[in-house]
Amino acid sequence: MTPKGKLIIIGGAINTGSFTETQFGLPQNMNFFERGILKKITVESVRDSKSRFEIITTASLIPEKVGEEYIKAFAQLDVHDVGVLNISSREQANSNENCERVKAADVIIFTGGDQLRLSSIFGGTSIHQILLDKYQNEPVVIAGTSAGAAASSKNMIYQGSSKDALLKGEVKITGGLGFIDGVIVDTHFVQRGRIGRLLYATASNPGILGIGLGEDTGLYISEGNKMEAIGSGMVILVDGRDMADTNLTDVEMGQPVSIKNMIVHVMCDGDTYNLTEHKLTIHHPKVVSTD
Repeated sequence: MTPKGKLIIIGGAINTGSFTETQFGLPQNMNFFERGILKKITVESVRDSKSRFEIITTASLIPEKVGEEYIKAFAQLDVHDVGVLNISSREQANSNENCERVKAADVIIFTGGDQLRLSSIFGGTSIHQILLDKYQNEPVVIAGTSAGAAASSKNMIYQGSSKDALLKGEVKITGGLGFIDGVIVDTHFVQRGRIGRLLYATASNPGILGIGLGEDTGLYISEGNKMEAIGSGMVILVDGRDMADTNLTDVEMGQPVSIKNMIVHVMCDGDTYNLTEHKLTIHHPKVVSTD
């Protein structure tokens, strides 16, 4: 069944225009409106700036601060019906009050932090089921940045150093929130050199498409399979369907892994990819002459 909802996954460090607390790990370089990721979230919602937004800060260690910053950022887009859900337990993820707020929302945004908190707190709860139902049957926008993006797929990377990613057993994968299947998402991709993590994840399950999202960069996914790159950076796709060989099952834990014939694509703003057809279409903007 084709989902009626839309999914927007962002690699992290989206610029809200006001984050300054670098000691909390918040991005220093926030030029959020340059390519309009937040604007994209807004205009794709069913009532545009009049939509009801809920910001879910569960993944963050500083949920109040992060929630305040999103409220400020959306206010600059004339979006004022914004609530923050600081859900920190499975009991809260099953509460009637929180469930009703999620049911009433036109836009749900999962902030950054630790994606394992998202899967362990929400997995199998009432809110999780409401979100899955809304995504299939309503024109809801579900967005996630960093951890929120990583947790959006059925399979989720939750651990693994960039340096040692291609050593057997280093990359840890578990179940995510499952809004989209057939992909696995990694974030802060270019800045933190995570190509090894995605290569390993895809080699261990070649039937899925690896998606690496750069910072201030995302994918807008409609109809469950149409992906468009948005933002100022790059999206890396790793397609393992034609992988010819790997020694993954033969080497000992902690040993390097070999991979033969993995296909890699690079997407930038405006490029599209069809998950059903596995087809990338590159956008060629017209060059404006200055003569």
